[in-house]
Amino acid sequence: MSQKTWSISDLAKEFDITPRTLRYYEDHGILSPERVGLQRLYHPRDRTRLKLALRGKRMGFSLADIRSLIDMYDGPGSTQAQLIHYQKVLNHYKNKLQSQLKDLQQTLAEIEIQQQNCDRLLAEKSQRCHTNGAT
Repeated sequence: MSQKTWSISDLAKEFDITPRTLRYYEDHGILSPERVGLQRLYHPRDRTRLKLALRGKRMGFSLADIRSLIDMYDGPGSTQAQLIHYQKVLNHYKNKLQSQLKDLQQTLAEIEIQQQNCDRLLAEKSQRCHTNGAT
């Protein structure tokens, strides 16, 4: 029974990414496809690592954290230690995102105030124009 493999274009199409993205992850040690001549063949391990890397990217993880988390599962280790490490990484990014959310909410509140000021000034200007035009 032969093991399932994918070409670079197969994985790029499946995950809606560019072949360049796959080569980028390969350059950073996340993927390690087999080489057959000039062709890259990706095995199930590569596909799984790609899926995890893309999930980490969506969650805002740095490339170093993505690689660290993925590499944990390749080597020997305690599941408990892996989960504790993963929790620490998740907490770090959760705190970071909560801080960014707070900053965004403050910025949106400031924008709302500025829009209200503009609306008020435009209304006053419009009122003056109507008043001056009526006299």
